[in-house]
Amino acid sequence: MTLAQSQDRSTGLPLGPDSLVWTYFADNRMALLGPRAAVLQNMLPSLGQGVEDHSVWFAETLARLQRSIPPIFNTVYGSDEANAGVQVRDFHQNIKGTLPSGERYSALNPDTYYWAHATFIEHLITATDLFIRRLSDAEKEQLFAESITWFARYGVSATGTPTTYAEFCAYWDHALAERLVPHRTAAYGVGYVTKGWPRPKQVPAPVWFLLRRPLNSFSAFITTGGMPERARVLLDLPWDERRERRYQRFAAVCRSLDPAYRRLPGKLRLHPIALRAYSREGRRA
Repeated sequence: MTLAQSQDRSTGLPLGPDSLVWTYFADNRMALLGPRAAVLQNMLPSLGQGVEDHSVWFAETLARLQRSIPPIFNTVYGSDEANAGVQVRDFHQNIKGTLPSGERYSALNPDTYYWAHATFIEHLITATDLFIRRLSDAEKEQLFAESITWFARYGVSATGTPTTYAEFCAYWDHALAERLVPHRTAAYGVGYVTKGWPRPKQVPAPVWFLLRRPLNSFSAFITTGGMPERARVLLDLPWDERRERRYQRFAAVCRSLDPAYRRLPGKLRLHPIALRAYSREGRRA
């Protein structure tokens, strides 16, 4: 019997210092998968439209990310009794409106809200398996089971959401094949792949001239390589077998460095919110 079969289907597995979600979600190597979760979120029409209508995504993309990440981390690394889940949910209460089709949308619609959560789960599993270490099927099931507890902390209905990892995989595959669109918020989020990054105001023009080509090349490689094939097609992102082979070699090198990486101090490996959570629990990260 697998872990997912033996667990309580409604409550999931606990979060905490011994959970796999805690171990990997705040690992800095999650960034190696690029903006996969954020871009895929915005490819769901209702979510992409909500971002376009109610956020500063286009004017202050980085600022929006900086505001969003801490509450999500505090949901994961909080305790069962004290976490930011309900606060995160309430941020979205007034995010509602009308799609171009005339259909109404709401960020608190369970289907829309779960899709955002699903992209974080899938990003976590994929990035860990690619860049940290290969996960067994049982470990993927465990990560998903822990994500049920994570989602419950938001206080949003879980009716109709996957209850096993197999169901989650089917849900994910169906979303990629049938539900996602190249919404302009998603296209904007990967625009630098083809257009390059604009020069940051604080970087002198001569310095940027030297940095822009390698930076743009690496950013495009990480971003496009980190997207599912279906998303690449929808967003018209350039990729081929040669790039894929390079990407897989890059991932293999990252995995080979994991033993050395784990010997680094926690402050170099993990987000500060995670470090504080481990300290709170009297555990070493």
